[in-house]
Amino acid sequence: MSKPLQISPDTAIKLSKELNVPIENLMHMPRHILLQKLAELAKSEADKGESKPQ
Repeated sequence: MSKPLQISPDTAIKLSKELNVPIENLMHMPRHILLQKLAELAKSEADKGESKPQ
């Protein structure tokens, strides 16, 4: 089993809200899966930004 992620409590709370994942699951999530979810979140945020009319 992997050790908990080395992130601050504030970061864990923000990530858990953004990713819609309970904090307990987030803290024990494998690093590569967390990075994949963050990449998906960043892509969706970028897509939202591009679709807004200027």
